[in-house]
Amino acid sequence: MKKKLFAVILTLSIAAGTLAGCGKKEPVKTGEESKTIKVAASATPHAEILEQAQIALKEKGWELEVTIFDDYIQPNNVVESGEFDANYFQHIPYLESFNEEHGTHLVNAGGIHYEPFGVYPGTKADLSTLENGDVIAVPNDTTNEARALLLLQDNGIITLKEDAGLTATVNDIVDNPKNLTILELEAAQIPRVKDEVAFIVLNGNYALDAGFSAAKDAITYEKADSEAAKTYVNVIAVKEGNENSEGIKALVGVLTSDEMRTYINDTYGDAVIPSK
Repeated sequence: MKKKLFAVILTLSIAAGTLAGCGKKEPVKTGEESKTIKVAASATPHAEILEQAQIALKEKGWELEVTIFDDYIQPNNVVESGEFDANYFQHIPYLESFNEEHGTHLVNAGGIHYEPFGVYPGTKADLSTLENGDVIAVPNDTTNEARALLLLQDNGIITLKEDAGLTATVNDIVDNPKNLTILELEAAQIPRVKDEVAFIVLNGNYALDAGFSAAKDAITYEKADSEAAKTYVNVIAVKEGNENSEGIKALVGVLTSDEMRTYINDTYGDAVIPSK
């Protein structure tokens, strides 16, 4: 998986004495030294939401420094290593799968929002026009591939083994009446092939990056009252033991405030739904 990093420093003043939530922490005297929270995030909508949170956090005495990543691996690695205090890009099933696969110790510090997963047009605009041998692109990471396949199953396109659940892969497809090719790609790459495949199934953040809205552009998508909405809430993730640190509690408090809920609703509509 490509691991290219783009750094966007939203706040340039880096604390000399402490990083909230890291293992080694020195006492801070508010007003004399800056307090900084370092967060790794996906660009859209996560970094945008964090940027909006800056003012409220500053009023509470915290500077927010955000670095944008375009993959799903490095944001967890840099939190595990202590380079960053938190990340904001993933849902709990992915976090748990990552911990299991990589031996990391990441935990959920608070749910912030939910992004509906959708099926978007490629060379075709109606699922009823699928033909024998057509190609549908899906994310290749464990939990999001399963989510994509379950959405295809819900729309009668394929059938999975009964016990496949949240770990489903293409190997769990038991009925594929149109002999479709399920193309597994890194999530960030999927929008780039939309003109080459019949349909794409895409994560909310990458859909937004590509200019898509689930409510406006998706042929079908997970609904706000669905089980997926409860399961796939995007969270602030931290290394175990840091979830109750002063900085992380301040960050989660701002991101779950009524003001932030209003901002998310007004800015993204049905494409990004604040966690309840």
